Amino acid sequence: MVGARANNLRDLTVEIPLGQLVVATGVSGAGKSTLLRSVLVGNLRGEPDRGACTRIEGGEVLSDIVVMDAAPPARSPRSNPATVSKAFDGIRQRFASTREARARGLTAGGFSFNVAGGRCDACEGAGEVVVDMQFLDDVRMPCEACEGRRYRPEVLQVRLNGLSICDVLAQTVDEALALFADDRKITRRLEPLARVGLGYLTIGQPLSTLSGGEMQRLRIAQALTESSSGCLYLLDEPTIGLHPADIEVLLDCLDQILDAGGSVIVVEHNLDVIRRADYVIDLGPEGGPGGGRLVVAGPPEVIAAHPDSHTGAALRALAQGGAAAAQ
Repeated sequence: MVGARANNLRDLTVEIPLGQLVVATGVSGAGKSTLLRSVLVGNLRGEPDRGACTRIEGGEVLSDIVVMDAAPPARSPRSNPATVSKAFDGIRQRFASTREARARGLTAGGFSFNVAGGRCDACEGAGEVVVDMQFLDDVRMPCEACEGRRYRPEVLQVRLNGLSICDVLAQTVDEALALFADDRKITRRLEPLARVGLGYLTIGQPLSTLSGGEMQRLRIAQALTESSSGCLYLLDEPTIGLHPADIEVLLDCLDQILDAGGSVIVVEHNLDVIRRADYVIDLGPEGGPGGGRLVVAGPPEVIAAHPDSHTGAALRALAQGGAAAAQ
C-alpha cells in the first residue's frame, strides 16, 4: 500500500504480506482501522467512501475480501447458527425422510420457519409477536398460538429419535453434533462452530442475542466451511471478552484459514495474538494527531527490539516477566 492519507495517516506506505497472520498494533487512535478498513478494504472493494491513497499493489491476486466484524452474517431476524451454517438444510431433510412426515405429506420445506407451510401462521414462524408501544420500545411476547414453538401442531408431532424439530433447535451445537454423528452432511456444517469455541450455543438461538465476539467467531466458522484460498480476512479485536483458552482456540482456527490458502489481518492489542503473528504493523507512536505513522514493521521480535514502540515495550515486559517466573 502506497501513500495512505485518510484521517490522521501521514502519507503512509506499508507492506502487507499475504498468506500470513498479520497483526496491526498501536495505541487507540493510531490509525489502525483507518489504514485497514477504510483504505485497504475500501480501495480493494472500490467503495465510494474509501480512504485516500496513491495506489495498492498486488490486490489482483485476491479472490475475495471478507471483513469479520460484529455485524450478523445474515439479515433475517430469524437467522440462527443452524441456518447460517446451513446445517438446518440437512436437519430438515432428515425430518422429512421420517415415516411420520411422509404419512403427513410433509417435505423439507414443511420444517422451515421461514416459509409458509409447516410454520405457525399466527407468528409466521418467529415464535413471538411484537407489540408496538408507540413512543416506548417494542415489547416481544411469546406467540399464544404456538406457545413460542414456531410450528403447527402436526409438524411438532413428527419425531426424530424422539425429538421434535423444536426440540432439536433447542439443542446446543455440541448436543446436535452427537445427535447427528452419523450424518456427515450435517456435522461438517456444525463442526466449525465447535472448533471456534461456540459449542455451547443452541443451534436455534437468534443471532441478535450473540455478543460481538461470538459474532466474529461465527464468521470464522463460516470461513472454515468454505474455500479460503486467495481470500483476505480482516478481524477487528476478535479477542475482546475471551478467556485465554478461547484465544488459543481462535488462533488455531486462524491457522487453519492460513493453511487453506487464505490471508488474515487482525487489529489487536492482545499480546498473545501479537506474539503469534508472522508479521506486525505497529502504528503510532501516539493516537490522534500524534499517530498515523509507521513506527516499525516486521516479526514480533523486531517489534520488541524497537525502542520507540509502545507495543515493543509491552512485549519486552511480557518476556521479562515470563523469564522471571521461570527462575
